[in-house]
Amino acid sequence: MLLLVATALAACSAARLAYHQAPSLTYWWLDGHLDLDNGQSEAVRRDIDSFFEWHRGQALPAYAALLRSWQAMALEDLDAGQVCAQFDAIRGHVDAAAGRSVVPLARLALTLTPRQMEHQRRHQAKSNQGFEKDFMRGDQTQRLDSRLARTVERSERLYGPLSDEQRQLVRDWLQRSPWDPARTLAERQRRQDDLMQTVADIQASPGQAEALVAAHIRRIGHSPTPGYLEYSRALVQHGCAQFAALHNSTTPQQRERALRTLRGYEEDLSALARPL
Repeated sequence: MLLLVATALAACSAARLAYHQAPSLTYWWLDGHLDLDNGQSEAVRRDIDSFFEWHRGQALPAYAALLRSWQAMALEDLDAGQVCAQFDAIRGHVDAAAGRSVVPLARLALTLTPRQMEHQRRHQAKSNQGFEKDFMRGDQTQRLDSRLARTVERSERLYGPLSDEQRQLVRDWLQRSPWDPARTLAERQRRQDDLMQTVADIQASPGQAEALVAAHIRRIGHSPTPGYLEYSRALVQHGCAQFAALHNSTTPQQRERALRTLRGYEEDLSALARPL
C-alpha cells in the first residue's frame, strides 16, 4: 500500500511519458465527471497546469527522497511500526497536494450548474456499482480470491514472482483483515453526499468557498461517521503488519529485485522533476 504510490507515479519510461501527459489526462478525467463548458475549461486547464508545475518542482523531489530512504530499508527486515511511519510520510505529501487544490476547487465549485452536479451523481452511481462488482459479489471465498489476486499482482511488481508459501501468507493476512466492503462502500457514499452538499454550501455562501472545500477535504481523511476513524486506523495497522510480514519472508534475490525496482522509480522521479 506504500510503494504503489511510487509505482503509480513513475514505474518506467512509459510512465514518464504519462506524467508529461498528466495535465491533459486530469482535465479529461474532470471533464468526464462534470461535462465542463467552454468558459470553465479554460480556467480549469490553467489551474491544472499550475498544480503540476508545483508538483513537478516540489512534490516529485520529495517522493524521490522517500524512495532513496526505502532503498536503504529494502535489504533489511521491517516491523509494522517502520512501515506505518513511511505510510504517515506519504500521507503528509498527499495532504500537501490536497492543500494546493483548495483554491482551484473552490473556484470551480462556484461555477457548477445543477446539470453538471447531476452528471457527477451518475458518475458516482456508476463508480459504486463498480465497487460492488469488484468487492461485494460472490461468496467469501470468491471475494478473498479476488483480493488475493490483486494483492499478489501488486506485490510482484516490487519483488518479482511470489512463492506458494508467500501467496498463502498473504492470503492468511487478508483473511484476518478487518476490512469490511459494506462499511467501506457506506463511507464512499457519505463522502459523495458530502461533496454534493459542499458544492451547494459554497454556492450559497461564496465568501466561505475555500474554507468549505478545506473542511470537506478534512472530512475525507477524518470521517465524522462514529467509529469509522478507529476502523480506518485498524486497517492501516493491519496493512502495515501485512506488508512487513511479506517483506520479511522475501529471499535475498527478491530483496535485490525490490532494490532495483525502487532505484528505477527514483531515477524516473528525479528525471521528471527536472525542468522541461
